Parts: sequence; structure tokens; C-alpha cells
Amino acid sequence: MGKSLFPDLVVNGEVIPQAKLDAETQNHLAPKGKPLVARQKAANALAVRALLLQEARRRGLRAAPREVAPGRFETREEALIRGLLDRAIPRSAATPAQIRSEWARDPSRFRSPPLWEVSHILCACDPRDSSARDTAQARAMALTKEALADPRGFAALAGRASDCGSKKDGGVLGQLGPGDTVPEFEAALNGLSEGEITPTPILSRHGWHIIRMDAKAPGRTLPFEAVKDQIATALERSAWDRAARTFVSELVDSAEISGATPGSVGH
Repeated sequence: MGKSLFPDLVVNGEVIPQAKLDAETQNHLAPKGKPLVARQKAANALAVRALLLQEARRRGLRAAPREVAPGRFETREEALIRGLLDRAIPRSAATPAQIRSEWARDPSRFRSPPLWEVSHILCACDPRDSSARDTAQARAMALTKEALADPRGFAALAGRASDCGSKKDGGVLGQLGPGDTVPEFEAALNGLSEGEITPTPILSRHGWHIIRMDAKAPGRTLPFEAVKDQIATALERSAWDRAARTFVSELVDSAEISGATPGSVGH
């Protein structure tokens, strides 16, 4: 085997195998034509991991792997790093004053989700079938033109031409909120005013849609009592993240590292 084109990654005297670097590099993105950027990101990530494992072992820590998803457990190294961070960075609860202050900065950030009352006409097709997609689009374009020319006749048009089961109700889908429909459909709803019909058909996995916004209720600003627990959790997480970055930076500053960029490790 020839010598690697890349320098060895050494963290406090521990050499990280090139095979590990090769594998880790696959997990990092880089600008087109700059593969070394991904390699450097991988080296930095592995350097941080090595520092955390070294510190955990220096402290003589033990941690049993936990189940992180049904049937999937942490590796022993992941468990050890978790145990170290749990020990080194205790979680601190936000005070009532901090929670109130965060809410008061801009209460409008904390809103209930919007609600939409929607009707549609579906020209069903499999979007992966280019011929069927084009045929359905031509039909949807013609139906859009007809709907825009006679908005009051939308329900009758849906009852006659839609491929959705809602045709029996004049295309009415009822009340929808974020996450209740496919992303392409929801994106169109966000751009519609009350009473407006989509000027061009919208393609989703189900086919082409002509959508009418029957009514909409924008989300309202929620009172403090309704969001204080959410704010407390966010503040606690943010404080923990800052403390973790500081902890890693201190490990980096006291370490001897070659083959990684010390100034960017942990940042």
C-alpha cells in the first residue's frame, strides 16, 4: 500500500486511522470541486470525538449504551461521550425572570398555527409517468381557466371534474392546518388570500390541484402562560449548547492536535 496523500490525524499522541477519516468524510458536504473541505471537516469532527473519549477515560467514567430508537442502541463510545457531557455539563433550569424576559422580547414569535378552509379540484396522475403527468396538466390548465372565469361555479366544477372523493362535497376539504396535507399543497395555501384560486395548477404526489382558499384564520399570539414551558425548554437547551461548546473549546485549547485545524475544531 502507498502512503496516504493526507497527513495523519494525531490527537494527544493518539493516531486516528485513515480508514476512519475516509468513512467520516462521507458524512460531510463540501463545495463542488473542493473535496478537501469535507476531509478537513471530518478530521475536525474526529478530533473532537477523540478528545471527548480521552477525557471520559481520564475521568474513569462508565456508561451503558441506551436504546435511542426501537431496536437501535448507542455504541459504547457514544454512551461514553454522553456520560461525559452529562457529568461535565449539568443542566440548569431557566429562572422565571429569564423566561418572562425571553417572552417579552417579542411575544408575536409565539403563535398558534394558522387554519385554512380549502376546496380543490384534483386531476390525478402519477408524477413519475411523464406522459400521464403532461396529460393531466393540460386538463388541469383548462379547468383552472374555467374556474378563474367563473369563481362562483367552483363547487359545481369540482363536482363534475375532480378526481378526488371530495367532489361529492363540491371539492371541500374542510379545515386544514400545517402538516395536514402534502408540502406542495401547503406551500400553495401559504400564498393564497381568502377567496383566491391558484392561478396555475399545483403538482403533488397525487396529481395536479386547482385550489381555492375559502377562508383563513391566521395564527394568533399566544399568552405567556400557554408558552412558558416551551420557552423554558428552549432556554435550557440553548444554555446547555453554549456550555458544551465552551467545554469542547477548553479541551481543544489544552490539546496537541496535528492533521486538523485547531481554530475550527469544536466550532
